Amino acid sequence: MGGAPGLLGRFEPPTAPWAAGHRGVDLAAEPGAEVRAAAAGVIAFSGSVAGRPVVTVSHPGSGSPPLRTTYLPVTGSLPVGTAVAAGQVIGRLAPEGRHCAAGDCLHWGLLRGRRYLDPLTLFGTGRARLLPLGPGPANDGRPTGG
Repeated sequence: MGGAPGLLGRFEPPTAPWAAGHRGVDLAAEPGAEVRAAAAGVIAFSGSVAGRPVVTVSHPGSGSPPLRTTYLPVTGSLPVGTAVAAGQVIGRLAPEGRHCAAGDCLHWGLLRGRRYLDPLTLFGTGRARLLPLGPGPANDGRPTGG
């Protein structure tokens, strides 16, 4: 699916919060593989969602609301509230087989509040989407500068 080695599925944002889309990226991985935190943070959730194991890491200091990374299907190895360093093991990939057409994979997501973002942007490799900052000085709808 283009680009980075091990990348099985790219981020495809939905056109509306309820619409179809791919709210993360899929990375090639085998069941039992160690899953590591993408950045320093705190374990915010570790449990089951719709019958699938999920780990969520909140990243304080990353803005308001803070960024959160999600990892599934991952059986967490740390309790909620545990501080983690970038690269620290947070769990292991559980057998899944349902999400990726190619078989097992890690689905990795990134959110700010309720808005899904491309997690690859954390490493400078995602697709940039520029949005206007607001109306221009004459309030004519033109974007303002930084």
